[in-house]
Amino acid sequence: MDIGRVGLWTSLLDRHPTSRVREVVREVEAMGWPTLWRPESTGRDVLVASSVMLDATSSLIVASGIAQIYARHPVTAAAAQKTLFEAHSGRFLLGLGVAHAPSVERIRKLEYRTPYSDMVAYLEAMSDAPYAAVEPATEPPTVLAALGPRMLRLSAEAADGAHPYFTPPDHTVMAREILGQGPLLAPEQMVVIDTDLRRARGVARANMQRYLRLPNYTNNLLRCGFTQTDIDNVTDRLVDGIVACGDIDAAVDRVQQHLDAGADHVCIQVLVENNDLDATIGLWRELADAYSL
Repeated sequence: MDIGRVGLWTSLLDRHPTSRVREVVREVEAMGWPTLWRPESTGRDVLVASSVMLDATSSLIVASGIAQIYARHPVTAAAAQKTLFEAHSGRFLLGLGVAHAPSVERIRKLEYRTPYSDMVAYLEAMSDAPYAAVEPATEPPTVLAALGPRMLRLSAEAADGAHPYFTPPDHTVMAREILGQGPLLAPEQMVVIDTDLRRARGVARANMQRYLRLPNYTNNLLRCGFTQTDIDNVTDRLVDGIVACGDIDAAVDRVQQHLDAGADHVCIQVLVENNDLDATIGLWRELADAYSL
């Protein structure tokens, strides 16, 4: 599967009717973007939504970033992955993750005690799952939401690579060293395209707040060299380390830092004030032009 060197990541589509989603993904495909990533939280089921997006397009690869393992049985996940991959000529990339304690315990009312062991068992169950329908022509790929060393190693040993989220380029260096050569490394990169840095950092901070309440992310930030003071005060150092703020060139330069650090693919998440989808699409188009897609 060739997902390209750059793609898009967005959580905005769940704010709009499915009819609009179909229109948007066709626009994304027409711009030349090879891959579009979407998350799963409390919105649409990521696998059902991916099917809608794939049906609306002919060449766009749709990736889950990520499908939560606690949301569905591994036999069901394996069947869905193969169904989507076979039905859409290999255009679906399954990203799996353990999510976070609040979403698992408070929303799903399940235990979140051994996420790493749960992921190991989940991948084994998917591998062993029976499937009586027509098999896809090739084995569908799976990547894991991975931040720490253990999950990164698992991404290389039991999956096809890693999809880190909310990470600086220094993390990409570490991730590539752990993964070794071969496994896919596809980090997400937030950008705010606005030459007014004060305003841009304000948009970035507003988006970052929810992630800074989640230990999986804050522990990883500390591992990447940020301090508790950076996290508590959402310092400019932290904002600029996680979100590329500035003009189009600043976004392109940050993506290149990840690629130079060992990433195979970077999925760009464009942040805008008030989550304005039309403004976001305009910036997607500007980025597509910058990359000559």
